[in-house]
Amino acid sequence: MTRDYELYPDDDNGNVLWQMAEDGDDLSEPHEIEYSIAFQEQSQAEKCALYLLQEEQKITLFVDEESDVSEWIITIYVYMEPEYSDIVDLEQWFTKIAEQFGGEYDGWGCMAYVYD
Repeated sequence: MTRDYELYPDDDNGNVLWQMAEDGDDLSEPHEIEYSIAFQEQSQAEKCALYLLQEEQKITLFVDEESDVSEWIITIYVYMEPEYSDIVDLEQWFTKIAEQFGGEYDGWGCMAYVYD
């Protein structure tokens, strides 16, 4: 399979999507993609979580006790087809929201959907 750089640009997001496609993941099917925002302060995380809930986002909020520094993590679950431009748009939106509440956008991931 030859990589189409319009569908899978040569950057982190494009590389992940290309690897998913190469692994046999059906990217035309919706996936639950998890976007994360990290906070140092519980109060900031809670304010951001309330904002995201008001924006009708499905989220979880927890303390990452395994990291060296105690961090509050919001995970936003978006059910969507994993298309490059949509992922980039959501990353920009979540980065803006993270900055607005004193947090840091921490990336995305999802489970692979490989069908035989």
